[in-house]
Amino acid sequence: MRRGIAASALVAALAVSMAACSSGGSSSDTKADGPVTITYWDTSNATNEAPNYQELAKKFEAANPNIKVDFVSVPFDQAQNKLQTAMGAKGAPDVFRSEVGWTAAFAKAGYLEALDGTPAAADANAFQPSLVQQAKYQGKLYGVPLVTDTLGLLYNKDLFTKAGITAAPKTWDELKTDAAALKDKAGVDGFWMRAGDGYYAMPLLFGEGTDTVDAAGKKITITSPEAAKAVETYKTLFTAPGTAKADVTSDSYAHMMDAFNSGKVAAIIQGPWEITNIYKGTAFADKANLGIAPVPAGSSGKAGAPTGGHNVSVYAGADAAHKAAAEKFAAFMTSAESQAFIAQKNSTLPTRADAFTPEVKANPGIAGFQAVLASAKPRPELAEYSSLFASLGTNLGKVVQGTSTQEGLSTIATDYAKLLPEFAK
Repeated sequence: MRRGIAASALVAALAVSMAACSSGGSSSDTKADGPVTITYWDTSNATNEAPNYQELAKKFEAANPNIKVDFVSVPFDQAQNKLQTAMGAKGAPDVFRSEVGWTAAFAKAGYLEALDGTPAAADANAFQPSLVQQAKYQGKLYGVPLVTDTLGLLYNKDLFTKAGITAAPKTWDELKTDAAALKDKAGVDGFWMRAGDGYYAMPLLFGEGTDTVDAAGKKITITSPEAAKAVETYKTLFTAPGTAKADVTSDSYAHMMDAFNSGKVAAIIQGPWEITNIYKGTAFADKANLGIAPVPAGSSGKAGAPTGGHNVSVYAGADAAHKAAAEKFAAFMTSAESQAFIAQKNSTLPTRADAFTPEVKANPGIAGFQAVLASAKPRPELAEYSSLFASLGTNLGKVVQGTSTQEGLSTIATDYAKLLPEFAK
């Protein structure tokens, strides 16, 4: 899964009434106690992750012989728009894997079934409270936390040792110092930062004690002095000695991962969804060589990264029989046993403490990110929050290519004002 690249606006969806939703959908009328086939859209990586979710779906069918699951893989970078279109017209899945940033937006549009008091939410108290809160909209639960994640500083321990570095950097300034040492003593780029991706830039804002917006105060904060300072620091991460130059090509993500996995760059900011692929890299044949630390802190002394992940949500336009089956499926997929299975297979982080079994914690990548989660920052209850990353990423890409910080942030604020007309600038 690649975060931060599917942030297209959901504003149009918010204006669509449930009249459109009820006119279609994948479900047909079926007696609640009779055989039923539910459609599940899975947005995980079709090669590395989806086969394991498919195996879970088969286990669910075996345990529930009257329910069949039509498992459909949908590319993550297309899923948001496909879901929006399907739920606003016809062909929507009965149940699907929803990125946490989409849940509030789809709930606001009326596309999702509230799960409070249903079998899907029977274990609600077992989940990390912040993740349950993140799956709510206006006090109601619209998703069950399936997996969670955040960003951390991933680094090559062998290269750090070669450069004489004994601990992960705790601040951005320390990171730049280490990057120069790595270039000088290990002969590799010390750090590669994602260019033009708003999601990956969020730790810089959090490190200055700010965010793109103040959701509670209904204020756009991207032009604040703190945000400007964050972007100035961000720019130096592409120009400081030992840091990789900004890659704004369409294949920049793959370039970054190839360089890290092969040992050509010593450190990156990345999430747990790449652990499985990293372990396949020549630099990490020994899994113990992968270091995982919190993202560096900013000048405020604060450090933090967005809390991401996925929920399982149920389509509001399905009939009663399909909703009931979908709720059972959601409960099964998010159970402690299922989450432990997925964690071991996909190296993803469970959302409930009882899924962190000894076998799961034996994966050093999971254990490393479990510690990092403590500093993760949950998203505010703002339906448009996920859509804020698009303008942020686009304009940060322009800033690292020469646009002034002030001009870039002003353009972002203008875009946000259109998306959030009730927010003050």
